[in-house]
Amino acid sequence: MKKRILSVLILNVLLASSLLFVSPLWAGEKLTLMLDWFPNVDHLPVYVAQELGYFADNQIEVDIVSPSETSDALKLAASGNMDIAVSYQPQTIIAADQGLDIKAIAPLVVHPLTTLLFLDTKNIQTPADLSGKKIGYTVPGLMDVMLEAFAAINQIQDYTPVNVGFTILPALVSNQVDAVMGPFKTYETVGMAQHGYKARFFELEKYGIPDYEELIFVCGPKALKEKSSAIHGFVKAVEKAQVFTKAHPERALALYLAALPQADKTIETQAFELTRPYFASTLAHDPVKWQAFADFALEHGLIKNKVVAKDLIHTW
Repeated sequence: MKKRILSVLILNVLLASSLLFVSPLWAGEKLTLMLDWFPNVDHLPVYVAQELGYFADNQIEVDIVSPSETSDALKLAASGNMDIAVSYQPQTIIAADQGLDIKAIAPLVVHPLTTLLFLDTKNIQTPADLSGKKIGYTVPGLMDVMLEAFAAINQIQDYTPVNVGFTILPALVSNQVDAVMGPFKTYETVGMAQHGYKARFFELEKYGIPDYEELIFVCGPKALKEKSSAIHGFVKAVEKAQVFTKAHPERALALYLAALPQADKTIETQAFELTRPYFASTLAHDPVKWQAFADFALEHGLIKNKVVAKDLIHTW
């Protein structure tokens, strides 16, 4: 009897020791993901992947963080201070032209959402009506450059660019600026309506800017070298979440709201209905679309050197 009790005790000790030994491995490799903006439904598939355990299924843990400045994410990924960042196709092409080593690993939103937005109370009928005005922009190094190209194409002359960052509505309401380059037609318009303001906007792709992938995931060389398997797992998990979101949109939205209980449910629900048609169907980039935008960027001075777009896309 004593031998049996002793055997059980030894077995329990060995089992406990083995659990202590394997638990760090079971927890998965940790990745840091920096968003491009504060959390919102543009990022919904990431939270769906987290809530449904798709990251854990791929042996990874993902720490999701928001930037303090709208241009931080891509720079921090390129420098290796973040493993993955949510960025923009145009910003990635511009950054590559400036010498940053960055790779696109998967798309999130595959068509433009960006607008040149203004209040309905403004007497603005065409882009040229903004000549001589103050025009804000949200992401330095991207939206100011996009504004410059948009202005040249649409005869906006003698405007003054102003960095408004995250403060879009306050800048418009206070007349700090007359319009802002960068707000999404699927999100900021909803939030403004919620606060009693009607927004109008010019969609970039209807005013001379070619189609592009609005939101993408990017990595720097350090993360791709040291955490390639984990990052591939991240891509597979988000792709699975994209499929789930398309098949079960109401459930996906509920999971997102559960992950972010502080979010405004009304705004997020309305924004999701506008955004979900733009989410990627497959997490593979379109190199033809990328090259077309790179050529446009060179023609209109967004970049100084020819960029071979396929060199910016990481293939698994």
